[in-house]
Amino acid sequence: MKDESKCLHSGYTPVNGGPRVMPIYQSTTFRYNSTQEIAEVFDDPTKNHIYSRFTNPTVDVVEKKIADLEHGVAAMCTSSGQMASLLSILNLCNSGDSFVSTSAIYGGTINLFAFTLKKLGIECIFVSVDATEAEIQKAIKPNTKAIFGETLTNPSLQIFDIEKFAKVAHANKIPLIVDNTFATPILCKPIDYGADIVVHSTSKYMDGHALQVGGVIIDSGKFDFTCGKFPEFTEPDESYHGTVYTKKYPFAPYIIKARMQLMRDFGAYPSGHSGFLLNIGVETLAVRMERYCSNAITVAKYLEKHPKIESVNYPGLKGNKYYDLAQKYLPKGQSGVMSVTIKGGKQPAIKFMDNLKMASNEVHVADIRTCVLHPASATHRQLTDEQLVACGINPGMVRFSVGLENVDDIIEDLENALKAV
Repeated sequence: MKDESKCLHSGYTPVNGGPRVMPIYQSTTFRYNSTQEIAEVFDDPTKNHIYSRFTNPTVDVVEKKIADLEHGVAAMCTSSGQMASLLSILNLCNSGDSFVSTSAIYGGTINLFAFTLKKLGIECIFVSVDATEAEIQKAIKPNTKAIFGETLTNPSLQIFDIEKFAKVAHANKIPLIVDNTFATPILCKPIDYGADIVVHSTSKYMDGHALQVGGVIIDSGKFDFTCGKFPEFTEPDESYHGTVYTKKYPFAPYIIKARMQLMRDFGAYPSGHSGFLLNIGVETLAVRMERYCSNAITVAKYLEKHPKIESVNYPGLKGNKYYDLAQKYLPKGQSGVMSVTIKGGKQPAIKFMDNLKMASNEVHVADIRTCVLHPASATHRQLTDEQLVACGINPGMVRFSVGLENVDDIIEDLENALKAV
């Protein structure tokens, strides 16, 4: 099936006489006829469901659907995108290890990587998203266990050259993790370009409706964890019956280890109702992404010519630094998010935002409704001036997330707000 059909049908097939729409299994626990059956599921959680801290039938459906859309072999949903990013690293790194990340990533993820993981003894080595292969290689140490980057960076809209970073990662026998939140699998499938693990904040385009926070990790099943650098995958896990993940689960050792170790201990798993709502969002993802991209390029071209706009950063515009990479990795479109810099800096930017009527001034992005945010005073306020510059953030920058309204109405709202600047 193509993506539009997968969004509707992957992961769930109704039984004869059963519900056409995936039902909600709003239960913490599941009953078995014998002690032996429960013991067998504890020995191998892939056989069935035990407890909704590990797996849930409703969430399992959307996990299968997202894995299929991303060309992965398995997925695990989490309670937030931040938790997906955290677990993706903790599944590979122990205290004393390091990993490499581009500096052009979501501000909350920078904080997680640079400060919180540092407290756990895990070092994050930042490199530019535009780093050469030699510069990336220079950042890698003997204890480096992964490379991390965002397909389409939040909010600077820089494009991650997946193949370049994958080449360096694989030359060093470490996996590449790609945050594909803004692109979604509809616009880009990082695994097809060499990524080994994909993460999302499903709170954004996948959910679409700003109903709930969530995240997901997808395992490509392609990375060779028997390369000698990951003994936790190839030696018995004393915390789980001596399981050797690469032997017992060769098809998806990464995601099984994440579920059996990390999800078991952290319990950051969404409820059945959350899985149901997420699935509703994913069902319309392909249709929505087409409209987001169509509206965004129209708005970007309008703003690009406006006398009160200093610059518009949208990779779909010809002349954009990342236009060529956009055509390579995101030929169907570059999401509905753009960075707009208002002439005059911070105060004019705030005045512009406060005079919008239809667009919402909110701490969110990738919603069905148009919304705006001032990153320097909101999502990235914890960063130093130097870190803001490294992320490509100007004080006058407004993150503009184009929604699904009629594009003429969006432009009229912009025009009226700009008159007040």
